[in-house]
Amino acid sequence: MRSTSLSQSGRPEQLLHGEPHPGNLLSTQAGLLFIDFETCCRGPIEFDLAHAPVEVADHYPGVDHHLLRECRTLVLAMVTTWRWDRDDQFPDGRRIGIEWLSELRRSTA
Repeated sequence: MRSTSLSQSGRPEQLLHGEPHPGNLLSTQAGLLFIDFETCCRGPIEFDLAHAPVEVADHYPGVDHHLLRECRTLVLAMVTTWRWDRDDQFPDGRRIGIEWLSELRRSTA
C-alpha cells in the first residue's frame, strides 16, 4: 500500500471507529452501539469496512473497491504487528502473526 493512498484518495472523510468488529459492539435496548473508541480516527469509510467481512461492503454503494483492498492490506499489517506485542493475549498469537506476515508478503509482492 502506498503511504499516500488514504490521505490522497479523494474520498470523503468521516469519523471512523477504527476497529469495528463484534467484540466492540454492545447490545442495548436502543440497538447496537459501538464501544472501545481507542482507535477512533478520521478517514474514508473504506478503512472501517476493511475490518468487516467482505460481504459488508455490498451494503455501501459507491465504495472504492481498490481503496478497500489497500485498506484491508493496511489492517492486516496493523493486526499482524500487534501479534508481537509482549502483552498480546491473542491465542497462539505469534504463530498467527507469522502466518499473517507471510500473507502480507505474498499480497504485496
